[in-house]
Amino acid sequence: MGKKRILVLAGDYVEDYELMVPVQALMAVGHRVEVVCPGKKAGDKVRTAIHDFEGDQTYSEKRGHDFTLNATFDGLSPADFDALVIPGGRAPEYLRLNDAVLAAVRHFAQNDKPIAAICHGAQLLAAAGVIEGRECSAYPACAPEVRLAGGKYMDIAIDEAHTDGKLVTAPAWPAHPAWIAQFLAVLGTQIEL
Repeated sequence: MGKKRILVLAGDYVEDYELMVPVQALMAVGHRVEVVCPGKKAGDKVRTAIHDFEGDQTYSEKRGHDFTLNATFDGLSPADFDALVIPGGRAPEYLRLNDAVLAAVRHFAQNDKPIAAICHGAQLLAAAGVIEGRECSAYPACAPEVRLAGGKYMDIAIDEAHTDGKLVTAPAWPAHPAWIAQFLAVLGTQIEL
């Protein structure tokens, strides 16, 4: 199906692995990946956070790497992109307050374009109102938001992913192998070994 142009919505304190790993994996197989953050332009950096699972009641959070954006949010047209990736971390919590971000998410859903969201990325899906009647995984703490948005929360293992049509979701970064593989399948990406 060829090279796709993929939009990634990031923000300060996006989860480090959930931004870096899919961006690098999608680029490695030849897709054009553009990472944006509202209020920042290409060449600016976002700070990341590392969420880890160390036996506490919830994840721990540590400072991650800086990530240099390669595209600018202001002025972009979602219609120019083939697919959307929404990493988790703390960024979705406040990005969902931005009407232009919500409009972009709605564009992908309303036009039946592939969407991959992981962990707290479901907060953006819920706020955009695009998961009603859909099956959606997320970090377990986001389950109430998925349900309140009319979605069916998929309670799967932390290293599993779930595909509902062109929506690919997962609970957290341990699911990267499954989540990225399922997203590549939805994109029509074929890798020969």
